[in-house]
Amino acid sequence: MINSKLPKIWYGGDYNPEQWDKGAWDEDVRMFKLAGIDVATLNVFSWALNQPDEDTYDFTGLDDHINRLYENGIYTCLATSTAAHPAWMAKKYPDVLRVDFHGRKRSFGGRHNSCPNSPTYRKFSEKMADKLGERYKDHPAVLIWHVSNEYGGYCYCENCAKNFRRWLKQKYVTLEKLNDTWNTRFWGHTFYEWDEIVPPNALSEEGEGNVSAFQGISLDYRIFQSDSLLDCYKLEHDALKKHTPNLPITTNLMGFYPELDYFKWGKEMDVVSWDSYPGIDTPVSQTAMTHDLMRGLKSGQPFMLMEQTPSQQNWQPYNSLKRPGVMRLWSYQAVAHGADTVMFFQLRRSVGACEKYHGAVIEHVGHEHTRVFNETGQVGKELQHLSDSLLDARVDAKVAIVYDWENRWAIELSSGPSVSLDYVNEVHKYYAALYEKNIPVDMVSVEEDLSKYDIVIAPVLYMVKQGYAEKLEEYVKNGGTFITTYFSGIVNEHDKVTLGGYPGELRNLLGIWVEEIDALDPSRKNQIVMKDKWGSLQGQYDCNLLFDIIHSEGAEVIAEYGSEFYKGTPVVTSNKFGEGNAVYVGSSAEQGFVNELVSTICEDKSIQPLMTTPSGVEATARSKDDKTFVFVMNHNDQEEIVDINEVSTNALTNEKVSGSVKIEAHGVMILEK
Repeated sequence: MINSKLPKIWYGGDYNPEQWDKGAWDEDVRMFKLAGIDVATLNVFSWALNQPDEDTYDFTGLDDHINRLYENGIYTCLATSTAAHPAWMAKKYPDVLRVDFHGRKRSFGGRHNSCPNSPTYRKFSEKMADKLGERYKDHPAVLIWHVSNEYGGYCYCENCAKNFRRWLKQKYVTLEKLNDTWNTRFWGHTFYEWDEIVPPNALSEEGEGNVSAFQGISLDYRIFQSDSLLDCYKLEHDALKKHTPNLPITTNLMGFYPELDYFKWGKEMDVVSWDSYPGIDTPVSQTAMTHDLMRGLKSGQPFMLMEQTPSQQNWQPYNSLKRPGVMRLWSYQAVAHGADTVMFFQLRRSVGACEKYHGAVIEHVGHEHTRVFNETGQVGKELQHLSDSLLDARVDAKVAIVYDWENRWAIELSSGPSVSLDYVNEVHKYYAALYEKNIPVDMVSVEEDLSKYDIVIAPVLYMVKQGYAEKLEEYVKNGGTFITTYFSGIVNEHDKVTLGGYPGELRNLLGIWVEEIDALDPSRKNQIVMKDKWGSLQGQYDCNLLFDIIHSEGAEVIAEYGSEFYKGTPVVTSNKFGEGNAVYVGSSAEQGFVNELVSTICEDKSIQPLMTTPSGVEATARSKDDKTFVFVMNHNDQEEIVDINEVSTNALTNEKVSGSVKIEAHGVMILEK
């Protein structure tokens, strides 16, 4: 449990008192208390204030802020301030500055502007963490450490090039092994000396887009950069642990952010935290899926909602307000999927620079008589009422969806077969089908134990890593149901094609051979024509994008293509394997087909929805000890009626509810059973 020093769902967010004069501080505290704010994240971007030159450290201002808040019952999530280096550092030590994808050396400015392989950055960031750990190790206000902020961005400087070569030597040992793995005889790329290897950027392998001439090189560079940034986190983490072994340490992640392998990062974090910023048109199922991914980074442990906006964002093309009730609704959606905190960026709206139009608990008007503040205060009161009842409660899922960052990188780096193939969208399609049925889902890595799941879904499993095919075979042999799709089993973990026919190492499990893969403009449709009724599947459905031309090698043919020269050939198959079953969908199927497929297989495995609700009303649950809390959330703009089959207590109001119950637009109920 991360909340042991303050045993409730923490409520608060990023606070930057250093951006304001003293006259605002007492008023901030008054309004925080009024809103139920009990945790403030401090010191996120204060490196320049904490360390005005190479030899001077000054934490007196930070002391005052922590103490003033604590005296008023407000605790601190203490950041290390290392997300943006000071100007003096860039001036004196230019190695700290990144080189961008186009080979240009950055000047001082912005943020995320430090080279992760800069000796200067590593030295001073580690020292800053050490100084903070030593100073605040016994301070009762400090609940958790927040290292840096939203790590991201790659660097292509000479320090990175040198460290990339060292990293490759550790991974491959010999150039012969590297050349073979990267297939460098293609286009005459054979390397004879390690220093001939350069980072893959716009000047070398990757041109103007994400597509690479040599996927093996580019894939390794993404792994290396993710590892390099993770090493920076670990340096600060270890410096803090030395002083505060019992305080949790985190850094804020960004959902499906493409550049970092968060499953690796989750292993190094005491608690996962992330920043949730859906737009007005983001499907609520996609936000739910992202929460589930963050929960999955540490095998189901509760996570922190570190940032969300109380109302609007500042960085989208059109920065819409959150409609009345939506901030509260989305806060509880995070809690429903495993969050043990509800926190905002930001507590007071900035007066200048690029985030002055980003929403805040305290708006520019400076008082509490605003719609946003009133809604914030309502949530604060409710979280005080809920106290510790939900803390450390877990989500119980019998269905898992496999997600893998390296698989995503490899798909995106490939030249073909389709520029329109979007891995995250294809994963979401299967998640959305379960979401609409109110069936809980775990988002898992390829390393996760599968034995606890009745169904495992791995859409577009293009990359099959060493040993994973055997792991899947064992899972299905023991009675599990496995679902995968077109463009799966094509390559190994180095993005080299597995020879002997697609889907490579999955061929035996799936009982099929894919001879060719057709790729058409997404506007051109084919049809999935059911041979017979299969569960709730019947008739025909549209499919597009990619079309695997399949031969059955023992698998039952469930559906065939309806047009093109491969009309009448298999498109959906089901293969009995041991005690279980492996299903293959050979094209990008319309959502209606995926919904019915998932429904059929869940019914076959006796997996029932938590509740049957109107479209747009989400139900999910967390369990703790002998209690289950079912969250019922109306994402619609109008009132809905839900049927509650057994008498339950709404934990938000303490009212008993049963039968047909009205839930207001954007309303929430938490049914305690």
